[in-house]
Amino acid sequence: MGDVLSFRSGAGVTETPVALADFLGASNATAVRIQPGEDVRALLPSLDRIALVEVAFPAFGDGRGYSAARILREAGYAGELRAAGDIGVDQLIAYTRCGFDSFAPDKPLDPALVETTLNRFADVYQKTVDGRQPIWAKRHEGTPHA
Repeated sequence: MGDVLSFRSGAGVTETPVALADFLGASNATAVRIQPGEDVRALLPSLDRIALVEVAFPAFGDGRGYSAARILREAGYAGELRAAGDIGVDQLIAYTRCGFDSFAPDKPLDPALVETTLNRFADVYQKTVDGRQPIWAKRHEGTPHA
């Protein structure tokens, strides 16, 4: 696994994440790793003590982790949310829109390309958990039906 890319303020979590089953088994860990197919909702009662949720992306085409991220952010999770595994620079916008704020790619990503990718579009079309206002809502600002 390559270096961790973080878009959070302050230092990232360095604790090694434990498997979900280990975490739920009365672990005192504050970092947990979610594998594809595991139900992230099992973490909801413990969100206040979790510093890092690392979501595994073992293959490019496996998008289940996007849903896990959105579930956590919509439930109020404010800790570090890391996508790990087969992370492509072309997917970074989608990852961040779902709530991921750090990345542990299997292969290093070109920092200049990451920067260009994340700043390519000033506006977004869909409302998601990242708090950015969609362009359709901007268009209706100040109107009674906004």
